[in-house]
Amino acid sequence: MEQLMNLSELNMVSEVELVYKNKVKPSERPLVKSAKECYELLKLTWDENKIEFVEQFKVVLMNRAQRVLGIYELSTGGVAGTVADPKLVFTAALKSNACNIILSHNHPSGNLKPSRADEELTKKIATGGMYLDIKVIDHIIVTSEGYYSFADEGLL
Repeated sequence: MEQLMNLSELNMVSEVELVYKNKVKPSERPLVKSAKECYELLKLTWDENKIEFVEQFKVVLMNRAQRVLGIYELSTGGVAGTVADPKLVFTAALKSNACNIILSHNHPSGNLKPSRADEELTKKIATGGMYLDIKVIDHIIVTSEGYYSFADEGLL
């Protein structure tokens, strides 16, 4: 017969709290209708000292009406790459109650062409989102001079 846990063992279990604090009224949240609008929003929030220096990965979190709930900076890496853990993408999306997300990362080199790894990661996250009813509506590669949209190019 299994022993029951004593009270001291129960106190060693971590508590998990999900919190999303939004200080912006729904009507004042930016509305993103196109890749170009999203690029312009991302450029405003991107650290201009890093866009041509290190690769960063960000997630634009949106409600069903495509109003921006927030932009989550997922990771900062080196010159040639950064880690984008799908679990962390969905942790942020679930925590903010996002229905739609736009993935984004910069290429410090200025090259707008997605790598094979970019394409595979996009597909992996989009597939995972289908199971959670979180739609990946785009993946935007950002440079200081322009952008590449997976959706505009028919890859999403």
